[in-house]
Amino acid sequence: MSNTRLPVLQEDKPKKKRSRKVTAILLLLFIALLGVIFFRSQASRITEIDFLGSKYSTPEELLRQSGLKKGGQFFAVSKGEVEKSLLELNTVQQVTVDKHFPGVVIVQIKEFPAVAYEIDPSGSLKAILSSGASVSIDESGIAVEKPILTGWKASDPYKARLCGVLAEIPNELTSDISEIVPSPTLSFPDRIKLYTRSHFEVTTAVSLLKDKVEYLNQVIETKEPGMITMLEADSYVPFAGSGAQEDAAE
Repeated sequence: MSNTRLPVLQEDKPKKKRSRKVTAILLLLFIALLGVIFFRSQASRITEIDFLGSKYSTPEELLRQSGLKKGGQFFAVSKGEVEKSLLELNTVQQVTVDKHFPGVVIVQIKEFPAVAYEIDPSGSLKAILSSGASVSIDESGIAVEKPILTGWKASDPYKARLCGVLAEIPNELTSDISEIVPSPTLSFPDRIKLYTRSHFEVTTAVSLLKDKVEYLNQVIETKEPGMITMLEADSYVPFAGSGAQEDAAE
């Protein structure tokens, strides 16, 4: 009897791999569809923009400078780009941007401090910030201990330097200064004159003010009104007859 071999029956190949691919494709399509629906929905939009800490710029100015707008894409907002744009304003010293889902953008602004005031040709009061920027201000909000700058041109580079120096000096050392005017010479192109509320007239320079201001306060506290020079050398001369006037008053 001869041996006959029966053909081997082929097993059906598993369809698991094909099934997984189809499932993955369908899942991706579903996710993509959800993404399209989400980004077209109100949930992905900016619904609220809050600027905090700003006194010298209007919300409209800040919106325009930042590029933010209600209805814009919330997830497209770059914190770094918004901060960089707002720092270009000469009133803004520091910016922090926070995003809160859904749709809320909060911008915390720290502005340069006011170090002095001036009255423009139209008679309006302006605050001079430590950056040198001149901004409009409500008279009810002025700090009386700050000096008033008079006779300065907007393009004068020493005006901006003076503002930077004033920002570095404690308020208690400048509170008696009522007015600062430019008084340049060939030797001291940054020379200035200060007038104090205690009736002293002071000659110094922008570059020397920070180092000399303590001497100024020592003289004011211990001497009669007079003229003080704080340049290469320091000197004090009382006004003629000031002592006699005080004796007569007593």
